[in-house]
Amino acid sequence: MNAFAASRITLAIAASAATVLLGGCLATAPTMGGDKGVVSGSASGGAAANENTQLEKCGETLGTIAVVENQNAPWYYELRNHRLGSTVPVLRLMIQQSNCFVIVERGAAMRNITQERELARSDETRAGSNFGKGQLVAADYTLSPEIQFSGKTGGGRLGSFLPGIVGAVAGSVSQNEASTTLLLIDNRSSVQISASEGTAKNFDFGVFGAAWAGLGAAGGGYSSTPQGKVIVAAFADSYNQMVKSLRNYKAQTVKGGLGTGGRLGVQGGQTPASSQIKGK
Repeated sequence: MNAFAASRITLAIAASAATVLLGGCLATAPTMGGDKGVVSGSASGGAAANENTQLEKCGETLGTIAVVENQNAPWYYELRNHRLGSTVPVLRLMIQQSNCFVIVERGAAMRNITQERELARSDETRAGSNFGKGQLVAADYTLSPEIQFSGKTGGGRLGSFLPGIVGAVAGSVSQNEASTTLLLIDNRSSVQISASEGTAKNFDFGVFGAAWAGLGAAGGGYSSTPQGKVIVAAFADSYNQMVKSLRNYKAQTVKGGLGTGGRLGVQGGQTPASSQIKGK
């Protein structure tokens, strides 16, 4: 960033900060919409509205899918430190907008589904409620998201470009980066179908040494904080990479069949490959 560009950004930040300092705590009326980040809009069935135009899509659906987080992973607890919730809702929106998979519920709402079925079995529901057996849709695949890295990776002081109070108000600029992976597993065979990695980065600005993003961090959310937005962008990159490879999917095969011992035999083993090894 050159000095001229930095000065213009700093002046804009300083003006906003000065308004708060001179006018006290000001608030505007809530507005609908606005900057929602990389993943936004809605999906209903195979239709999508106001989705990101950079989202990769499929011409036909590839099967049913459940999204499951590893809630025991260290990164999951780190999300709480940034007041960020589960990544599942935003991933499910992105997947449905892409039309690549039909999503089935396997999360918290599954308890409600089970509860309704138990009420029907106890004859507590009205006649014709039609909660009989054999209606739940199986998940062909499971998508497992992981955050490999998320944090600040550098920065500098914009205030050094401008003197006096303007430089003090300008504070600093820092860079947020995130790296994510997605794993697609076939539920019937437990075979990994696809794996992808994605990255993203953005910048946030400081006022009096505190992160500018912190002014809005109390509400948290993947659409309202720099940390949340960069994580979503990284997952969107991961998903786009996965869709690109799935369009050219070719099943892996092993001579003799999957799970029958493989082609790497050992002397004295019982697998077909092992039986071909002759002892000395």
